[in-house]
Amino acid sequence: RPPQTGMAAEDEAELSLLECRVCFEPYGPDEQRRPLNLPCGHVLCRDCVGALAGAERRRLECPFCRRPCGPTETSECRPLLQLLELLGPAGGGLASALGRSGGGAATPAPAGFGLRLCLGGWGSLVNPTGVAACRRSGRLAVAHDGKKRILIFGPSGFCLRRFGERGDAGNDIKYPLDVTVTSDGHVVVTDGGDCSVKAFDFEGRGVLAVREGFCLPWGLDATPKSEVILTDSEAGALYRLTADFQKGELKKCQMIRSRLVSPRAVAVCQTSGAVVVIEHLKARGPSKGSTRVKIFSAEMDLIGQTDSFGLNLIFPSRIYATAVAFDKEGRVIVTDVCSQAVICLGKPKEFPIFNPLISHGLSYPVGLTYMANDSLVVLDGGDHSIKIYSS
Repeated sequence: RPPQTGMAAEDEAELSLLECRVCFEPYGPDEQRRPLNLPCGHVLCRDCVGALAGAERRRLECPFCRRPCGPTETSECRPLLQLLELLGPAGGGLASALGRSGGGAATPAPAGFGLRLCLGGWGSLVNPTGVAACRRSGRLAVAHDGKKRILIFGPSGFCLRRFGERGDAGNDIKYPLDVTVTSDGHVVVTDGGDCSVKAFDFEGRGVLAVREGFCLPWGLDATPKSEVILTDSEAGALYRLTADFQKGELKKCQMIRSRLVSPRAVAVCQTSGAVVVIEHLKARGPSKGSTRVKIFSAEMDLIGQTDSFGLNLIFPSRIYATAVAFDKEGRVIVTDVCSQAVICLGKPKEFPIFNPLISHGLSYPVGLTYMANDSLVVLDGGDHSIKIYSS
């Protein structure tokens, strides 16, 4: 992340100091939120210390340096408690002191986007790989590497449900790569562990598992008609999957595009039906590879493309795109892990332009989606969090 100066850097320093870096909740004088020193010098809230120690409360590992210790070896972090007292009674001055309304863990974004809510954190999410929004209910589905692979969050940020066991049964999820939510309310997951696509209802019941000879199904997105467009990274192909999820019946699985190069993330425009795909190109020489963004019409005609080299002509640093989405105006939005940013590439007819939407506060953005209220949701694999931005 580029260095910051002035108030931005000061706010971020205060933010790191006054929040637990595991749950991202502000410290406070109440029992569960009180900051505790670990013997290694790192500070966590009492609630997270208890969670990491487990039910028997014998030993825990520091989530940052992995040094083991016992809960009795912790001590209250008095300097932080004194600082909280200075900020106001019961920590009430914390939000105003940081210039935000609570819940977030990153600095406000430029270009009209501001961080509204931050969810997850290490322990709540483990190496998350995909995020999707249900436009009808406002719920978010997140795929990660925990014991239960799918987490469902409500519009307020509360975790409503966890499902998708890690295991070898037919509906268990071995290694989730991406997730989408259909308009009829089903959660669809690509499973790299057994090269399948699995669908669940919002209660977590498995309704369908599709194994149509996929080599490595990766990214997926739902159309307004509850069809699913998905990529097969190893086969270099794009599929359209049509199913009656209510009855658990597969109707058709059709290859609609071939000869792609390691396609991964994919998105469908909800208005025009256009499809955008991110290809991962192999490295040449000493480079670490690059990415290419391709846009297809609803009829699957190629209407635009650009790669890392082309984007470098209009942006000075290297771009490596990992996730993609369409906004409500039909503009292509991508995440870039090199600049730790979210970038607008414009509509297909003007593609590509370069307009950074979020350039601060992200560590390793790997997922992207829009909610029904046009909030932008970014899945950050760097700090295992979901960050929701509003304009």
